[in-house]
Amino acid sequence: MSVSVKLDSDKMILAMAKKQYNCARLANASGVSRATISYIRNGKTCKPDIAGKLAEALDLQVEELIETKKE
Repeated sequence: MSVSVKLDSDKMILAMAKKQYNCARLANASGVSRATISYIRNGKTCKPDIAGKLAEALDLQVEELIETKKE
């Protein structure tokens, strides 16, 4: 059974803007494909290692990117 996490796309987009990253720049910085980044930005889940790579490239902790349920 594989584990997946859902990242908060709004937080990810904001962090990308702060670093002046588009998908291509984030892909280069993180080693994650542009297609995967696009899927995540559109609400798809990813594996924890991918979340870690993106968080590191964005100078964040993984926990800061993980989506929390809004009540």
